[in-house]
Amino acid sequence: MNLAEYAERARGGECFICAHITGAAGARHHPIHQNDTCVAFLDRYPTLRGYTLVAPREHVVDVTGDRELFRQVTDVVYDVAEALKRVLPVERVDVMSLGSHQGNAHVHWHVAPLPPGVPYREQQFHALMAEHGVLDIPDAEQRKLAAMIRAALGRRI
Repeated sequence: MNLAEYAERARGGECFICAHITGAAGARHHPIHQNDTCVAFLDRYPTLRGYTLVAPREHVVDVTGDRELFRQVTDVVYDVAEALKRVLPVERVDVMSLGSHQGNAHVHWHVAPLPPGVPYREQQFHALMAEHGVLDIPDAEQRKLAAMIRAALGRRI
């Protein structure tokens, strides 16, 4: 992953979440969940195995702008976190909403399953930062993991 190119795309390119939702060429991630309100999919540049993003379908830029939408999306965040704990060895699941009006503006939640045994100094934000490296997980393995998480959710896509 080239961080400078990623930052440039995030600031000037098409919204990666909207591209995923519309099925734009090359924009598809491994889906975990979708309904009329939101989507969940494995992060394309994971720093942790099972790292998942959950986002409203609508291009919303204010995380708390709509109380009902917030509740619907965070219900899926909760369900995904619980499914990850059933599928992977997990010491803790970190959840946060990140983004910026300057890039990656589409509201999305990060659901990050921290595996057991990670030293404290490599947890929290450190574990989430691509600057510390991303995992090179083969596409077939990501596809299999997405299917396992969907099964743990009891959902099909």
